[in-house]
Amino acid sequence: MADPAEHRPAKEEEEEAAAAGDDEDTGAQVAPIIKLEEVAVTTGEEDEEVLLDMKAKLYRFDKEGNQWKERGTGTVKLLKHKETAKVRLVMRQAKTLKICANHLVVATTKMQEHAGSDKSCVWHALDFADGELKEEMFAIRFGSVENCKKFKDVVEEVAEQQEKADEKENEGVSAAAGLVEKLTVTDTSKEAKVEKEEAPTADDKDTKE
Repeated sequence: MADPAEHRPAKEEEEEAAAAGDDEDTGAQVAPIIKLEEVAVTTGEEDEEVLLDMKAKLYRFDKEGNQWKERGTGTVKLLKHKETAKVRLVMRQAKTLKICANHLVVATTKMQEHAGSDKSCVWHALDFADGELKEEMFAIRFGSVENCKKFKDVVEEVAEQQEKADEKENEGVSAAAGLVEKLTVTDTSKEAKVEKEEAPTADDKDTKE
């Protein structure tokens, strides 16, 4: 009588052999081919405080084509520098993290509601996203009216604070200029006085003769 094992498919024999090999402990240790090391990723935002962080879709107005073009969908942030107190608007695309907006919020930054949509805002800015300063007109769209309003309110608050800071700085510059002017006048007066004292008088001439 034939042994059934002799007629088993070769595939089954291979599977059993592989299973036996899995159970057998050879004691050998296999080192990984590639060793991955942790790399510190810097974003340039380490010295800034996050004032706002929201998901949105950004558009840029193309002057040549006279139309709006999508710039990217991702996260828009308002970041305040810990030392200078300057606030900038930064937006990165969700998947690539490519910067699609990067500019300061200044005193002249004005947010306007986009025509026909209460979920969108429009504004002008000197943007540096492409590595050079360019005057751009942006439109941003949020998922809700509430988020759009919050974004608009925070930007306008920052712009107002910046305006006050600029006025204070200008007052300081004016005061410093006034002091310099007074110093200049005082120095001139001293020089004139010295010249007057050193100039010979008629009596001095008579005495010398």
